Amino acid sequence: MNEPGLSRRMWSLFEPYHAITYFAPECRTAYRGVGLKGFWMGYFGGRAAPLGEASAALVAATFYNFAPAMVQRSVPDAWAFASVQQILDARIDGVDKALRRILGDGVTAPEVSEAASLAESAVARTELAGRPLFAANIDVAVPEPPHLRLWWAVTCLREHRGDGHVAALLNAGLDGCEAHVSLAGTGTVSRGTLQPNRGWTDEQWSLAADRLVARGWLDAEQNLTLDGREARRRVESDTDRMAREPWDRLGEPSSERFAELVGPLARAIVAAGDIPPESRLGLRMSSGDPREG
Repeated sequence: MNEPGLSRRMWSLFEPYHAITYFAPECRTAYRGVGLKGFWMGYFGGRAAPLGEASAALVAATFYNFAPAMVQRSVPDAWAFASVQQILDARIDGVDKALRRILGDGVTAPEVSEAASLAESAVARTELAGRPLFAANIDVAVPEPPHLRLWWAVTCLREHRGDGHVAALLNAGLDGCEAHVSLAGTGTVSRGTLQPNRGWTDEQWSLAADRLVARGWLDAEQNLTLDGREARRRVESDTDRMAREPWDRLGEPSSERFAELVGPLARAIVAAGDIPPESRLGLRMSSGDPREG
């Protein structure tokens, strides 16, 4: 049961169920409906709302890998356009509409209710210490319908894993930009995808690459060296290890039952086509994590 790969496999299964909040048209419409302007204000406003009226510095610190200047274009302005509660309501309203479109009558299936109960049990058994986004989402009111209870629970679990990933990156001595440069160096996700979607300038990217070359992690073509690959492997291994707690405490039979239940839901969401291919990290990567995708 203590196999680190279990936590990565669980993430790969539940991540699409969470990620519709960023990409489904119903979710983007809901954020616009309360006054948030553009995709990124919806992203930062919706994801940071559990923290309250957080400053740009707090959001940049907890999200970790976005350029602070990019965060500052959305926060704290988002709180002037809509209250935190309005944004939280829009978040769950958009998810509700998106799941009803994608899953149809399946949202009321007993399997969804069972999956929600298992995920909630995993959340309830997990410690809060050192997990700011996990803790913030736990404090959000839990919606009643099972398909939304499941979304709330996997969102908590997703942020729990992300909080641990931040700790692993910091332990490795990587700042937010270096995390992306090293991820691009694996060849799994391109610089062209990562850099513009996290707001780092060409100069910031190049300086981060120079620092990693000096550490012996990158070669002149910005590909990972053997030392760099080993360092990234340790980051991912540490992330997986720190994400095990919910599943260890839930127990192997219940964890495997959750995987059996949530897998078809995730596949239906991916098949609906709302989540862009470059954002399906949990489904197609052997390394990497939500905070970097």
